[in-house]
Amino acid sequence: MSISLRVSKEEMSVIKSYAEIRGTTVSDAVREAILEKIEDEFDIKTYTKAMKDHKKNPKTYTHSEMLKKLVL
Repeated sequence: MSISLRVSKEEMSVIKSYAEIRGTTVSDAVREAILEKIEDEFDIKTYTKAMKDHKKNPKTYTHSEMLKKLVL
């Protein structure tokens, strides 16, 4: 599958330089950057939800308590 992306000459120059610094192709550099951005946003969403849940129920457990709770 392929994706077409329109960028300015200046943006393309930055992208090419980034790929060269990373020792990879433009395609790989763009793909990795996009996937990292998506992962970061998922992580932030997960963290935000976890903190919201924690504020509702601020009970915490020690490592030993969790091991017992999970029967490990």
